[in-house]
Amino acid sequence: MSDPTAPLPAPAPALGDRYRVGSGRVLLSGVQAVVRLLGDQAAADAGRGLDTAGFVTGYPGSPLAGLDLELARSSERLASWRVVHRPALNEELAATAVAGSQLATIRPDRTVEGVVALWYGKAPGLDRASDALRHGNLMGAGPVGGVLVVVGDDPQAKSSSVPSSSEPSLFALALPFLSPADPQEVLDLGRHGIALSRASGLWVGLRLPATVADSTQSVEVGPDRVVPVEPDLPGAYGHRVSAQLLGATLIELERSLYGTRLEVAQRYGVDNGLNRVTHASSNDTLGVVAAGPAHLSVLSALRRIGYREPDLARAGVRLLKVSMPYPMDEGVVRDFARGLDEVLVVEDKRPFLETLVKAALVGEPAAPRVLGKRDEAGRPLVAAIGEVDVDALAEVIASRLVARRNDALAAAYRAARRPPVPAALPVVRGAYFCSGCPHNTSVRVPEGTCVGSGSGCHGLAIQMDPRRVGDVVGRFQMGGEGAMWNGMAPFVATTHFVQNLGDGTYAHSGSLAVRAAVAAGAHITFKLLVNGTVAMTGGQPVNGGRSLAELATSLRAEGVSRVMATSDDPRRTRRALPPWVEVWPRERLVEAQRRLAEVPGVTVLLHDQGCAVELRRRRRRGLAATPERRVHVNTLVCEGCGDCGVASNCLSVRPLETALGTKRQIHQESCNLDYSCLAGRCPALVSVRAGRPRAGARLPDDAGLREPATSRATTTVRVTGIGGTGVVTVAQVIAWAAHLEGRSVRVLDQTGIAQKGGAVVSDLRLSDGDEALSPRLGEGECDLYLGGDPLVAATSAYLGVTDPARTLAVVSTSVVPTGRQVADPAFAEVAAEELRARVDARTRRAENVWLDAAALSRARLGEDTFANVVLLGAAFQRGALGLGAASLRAAIEANGVEVERNLAAFALGRRVVAERPVPLAPRPSGAPDELLGLVGAAPGGDLEALVAPRVAELRDSRGAGAARRYAELLGRARAAEAALGDPEGPFARAVAEQLFRLMAYKDEYEVARLLLSPAARAEVAAAFGDGAVSTFHLSLTERQRATGVKHALGPGSRGVLRAVRAGRRLRETRLDPFGRSALRREERRVRDEYVATLEDLIATLAPDTHERAVELAAAPALVRGFGPVKAASIVAYEARRAEWAERVRA
Repeated sequence: MSDPTAPLPAPAPALGDRYRVGSGRVLLSGVQAVVRLLGDQAAADAGRGLDTAGFVTGYPGSPLAGLDLELARSSERLASWRVVHRPALNEELAATAVAGSQLATIRPDRTVEGVVALWYGKAPGLDRASDALRHGNLMGAGPVGGVLVVVGDDPQAKSSSVPSSSEPSLFALALPFLSPADPQEVLDLGRHGIALSRASGLWVGLRLPATVADSTQSVEVGPDRVVPVEPDLPGAYGHRVSAQLLGATLIELERSLYGTRLEVAQRYGVDNGLNRVTHASSNDTLGVVAAGPAHLSVLSALRRIGYREPDLARAGVRLLKVSMPYPMDEGVVRDFARGLDEVLVVEDKRPFLETLVKAALVGEPAAPRVLGKRDEAGRPLVAAIGEVDVDALAEVIASRLVARRNDALAAAYRAARRPPVPAALPVVRGAYFCSGCPHNTSVRVPEGTCVGSGSGCHGLAIQMDPRRVGDVVGRFQMGGEGAMWNGMAPFVATTHFVQNLGDGTYAHSGSLAVRAAVAAGAHITFKLLVNGTVAMTGGQPVNGGRSLAELATSLRAEGVSRVMATSDDPRRTRRALPPWVEVWPRERLVEAQRRLAEVPGVTVLLHDQGCAVELRRRRRRGLAATPERRVHVNTLVCEGCGDCGVASNCLSVRPLETALGTKRQIHQESCNLDYSCLAGRCPALVSVRAGRPRAGARLPDDAGLREPATSRATTTVRVTGIGGTGVVTVAQVIAWAAHLEGRSVRVLDQTGIAQKGGAVVSDLRLSDGDEALSPRLGEGECDLYLGGDPLVAATSAYLGVTDPARTLAVVSTSVVPTGRQVADPAFAEVAAEELRARVDARTRRAENVWLDAAALSRARLGEDTFANVVLLGAAFQRGALGLGAASLRAAIEANGVEVERNLAAFALGRRVVAERPVPLAPRPSGAPDELLGLVGAAPGGDLEALVAPRVAELRDSRGAGAARRYAELLGRARAAEAALGDPEGPFARAVAEQLFRLMAYKDEYEVARLLLSPAARAEVAAAFGDGAVSTFHLSLTERQRATGVKHALGPGSRGVLRAVRAGRRLRETRLDPFGRSALRREERRVRDEYVATLEDLIATLAPDTHERAVELAAAPALVRGFGPVKAASIVAYEARRAEWAERVRA
């Protein structure tokens, strides 16, 4: 355990210095440390006079998804280091290319003395490449080159099809491997790995689980930090690389691999002290062994119990840190175990290290008992699934110490009462397709279709409504897409299968799956989703990708029966494809799948639509044109039915609370201009060409604000929010600010697939001295709980780190729907009050800060993308960060994105806390006092606020007579409930909302009036500037409404709409041309029946009938929408009423 008071060297001043600084302290993530390692090795070789170069290849995958992007960003620096980066088609071929780099140095025409080669991939990629890696390791590595196999493990399967841990695979391949605990050790052990490879002639693994790859740390760098010690051997050994894998040469290579080379590797570990006892005393009885990040988990668990360094000797705890699990240094294990009663092995997943420790102690006299996955009675001990959990581990260690020594500190820890974590919420924020994602459309299939999922963003369909995405049977390994149908088809009644397949996966290995289906004579449609981007791992271009024409031609040559295409731009796609490929608009995608299902054999549907996020990036860089049209929801017309979300499946369709209830809006900041929401069967959807932007208000600043006291030696922070909204950026700003102040920083970004609109969490430890602890916070350890989304903040899994006596919460109240809620408006939601109560119960309720950061950001900065920085400013002003304003501003400037407005957002957050906000003046309702008097609601009360805008709207829509009838009936309902002791109870509120809804039904006259209203024009001007031009999208006939056909009506159509508006005098008369339609008759019938029901409920309202009366009064909330949507809602409403009637009769 390091000394927390030890002074730290001054940090580097700029973000780019992470690769430039030769000596000192820099801030690096685990992925960035891999890149820096290449430069450090190049410098070390140059210092020794070695003529070497570097070669890097692999395939992206979490948690190493960003490595190739970081390498690409550093291309000039790589060139200066003589490093060639060549992204591979797949992991297997990458490993073969690495073998080629080592063979190059034995050629007579070699241009360098040695090549340092680095292969990268996630654990499933390691499995795929295992044959190539086995060949390469047998062949060996050059004495001046070396091979490092960097494997990303995802033990929680946050962005993988299976949970993974690569130790058993590396062992089976006879690859020595190292296990760094943090970014500092990625640098240090990476240097050792290259030296080990050179010394032994073996390829060497470097295991980087997500807790290492996704963590950021203040690290020390310098040319002499790692000075490898050559292994002390009886005789000199130098391996000669050979790929002559045949006969005597092959046998000799095997003999050297399992003999001399592994012996050299083991000796290297011993001589360089890669496995070492970090704490020991003569009093020890319990030994704990752990490798890599598990060692940090052990230290954190001991700290959680209350042990600091002096306490370990008193408690009798000895620690062995393993940095090189294989080949294991058995001597250090035996020395470590001597005198102990018990050894506890802590590791993720299977008992790999535990098995090696047990093997080392076989035959040892008085060997201690070795426990790990199970205790002495065979009961589960350290979890064998997921990854090591510090809180669970603390309980395990404390229980062992209490049992063996009756240790008082451990006993007190076990006896301590901890605040309960609330139960799981019924709604979770899971990953979802991005706004405008092509898969919002592409994964749709005919209802009841049997579907195969696969790797890539489209795989998220596996968690979506089967009515939209089909009966998804599951997903398998990358490249196996569709092959399961070859084995299913003979044994099921279903005759046709649809397999989703991304173009990145097709290039990687999926083309073989298509070929296999042809060979098997399968009846299957591959839906090949062509977007040109490996979007799941960061937006890389598809390596080895083909044009549409090349894809179609090659598929035909492989024996595919028929190829069709759908597209968001059929004209563009037709130009790109051969004439024999039929191209349909994406609106006919489901129909196209039905057509292909009728064709025997293997068929392919190419869906051509670019990745929305990549398109957004290209637009920002000026590489793609930005359309002038934007979509707007006229909130006056909108019924809140959510059909625009159902049609588009788009996260930019969001709820909007208005005086007349919940409506929908298009979130302009996240909208990727896909326009699929316009297919919603609703006249409220308007396309707009922006006008002249209005002059913005002066940006906020923090001049004159006092800084809070910042005397913390250690600060822990958990930042939570929605993936893609800047949660990780805020964490990195805090980290960089702390780094600038010379503080030690440890950060863990817990993202994975959650970056796609799911829950994202970043944990930070900021301290005056570096402590070797896990960056992930544990139970009750959080000082500041920064919540960018109330749903994520209130999630049980994230609240566990909070403590009512310790944790200050700063949380945004801004509401963002989940993907499920967008696609299904009836899906459950959790009340804002409940979310707040859950957070307040676990934190310092009286001191917490709750604010609508998105609304503040939009009002003062023009858009809500700065909301998380507003929260950051609020947290700072509350004194929760322990950092100075100057360093936070410098960190924002160093980030280099929208610097002026991000600084203003930081200042805005500070002012919200420092100054009491001025309440907004109430908007005038426009409702006559006489009509409000008929209701009898208390002046200024909640019921009056609910009723006033509805009375005014009814008067404008249906006339004063309708408004009076509404007020009179509502007044009688209120009076009846008041007689029961509740003058403004739930019955009156339900009547106020639902009677208005049914009386103000939106027929053609009303839609025309609202579209043309001054309020609607003002709404558009406020959002898009003065002079903005609106185009309405309307179905003009009953048939068009039934089929979803719409016409775009520009400014020239206003005369027609004015004429329709003028005809409202004919409403519900014999001359009403619209009133005879089936839907209009139904609307009137439902209204009139509801009024009659209210009369009965009011007359019979009593304590025993009150609950049923509220249910019946609120029932028309189901009735909303237009055309077929409203007709379906009326059917649902009638079914609900029938259920209630049956319950009453029963």
